Amino acid sequence: AVAVDLPIKVDLKVVSAPPGVKGNTVSNVNKIVKLETGVEISTPIFINEGDTIRVNTDTGQYVERA
Repeated sequence: AVAVDLPIKVDLKVVSAPPGVKGNTVSNVNKIVKLETGVEISTPIFINEGDTIRVNTDTGQYVERA
């Protein structure tokens, strides 16, 4: 048997992100972005294409901008 231990958080590059719409900053607004692995996750609207973000590997959720 082979055991694989993933790190708790990994840094991934955003390859596709729709533009954030100004005026939606009053509440916690998210948008779906595509990462270099092909996975799509929900992030805050200030994340842009080309940014590197930190993702929790247990939950698959955005943690912070790296």
